[in-house]
Amino acid sequence: MPVTVRPAALHKPAGSGAAAGTEASFSGALKSALQSVSSAQNHATRLQREVQMENPAVSLEETMVAIQKAQIGFQATLHVRNRMVQAYTDIMNMQV
Repeated sequence: MPVTVRPAALHKPAGSGAAAGTEASFSGALKSALQSVSSAQNHATRLQREVQMENPAVSLEETMVAIQKAQIGFQATLHVRNRMVQAYTDIMNMQV
C-alpha cells in the first residue's frame, strides 16, 4: 500500500510536536495580551490628550475609566512577567 504524504507535514520544523504547538499557542496568547495592553495605554493617552485640549466630545469619566483599565492591564502584565522570571530562576537553580 503506498504511503501518502500530506503537504502540511513537509513544512513542520524538526522536533515539532505537541509541545511545539503548546509553545506557539502560549507565545501567541502572550503577544496578543501585550498588544492589548499597549492598545489600552495608547487609547487612554489619546483620551487624556483630548481632555487636556478641552474637547467637548470626550468626557473626563470616560478618560478616567480608560486610564484605570490601562493601569490594571499593565499591572497584570507585570505580575505575569515577574512570575515567569521567578519560574525560570527556579528551574535554573534546580539540581540535576
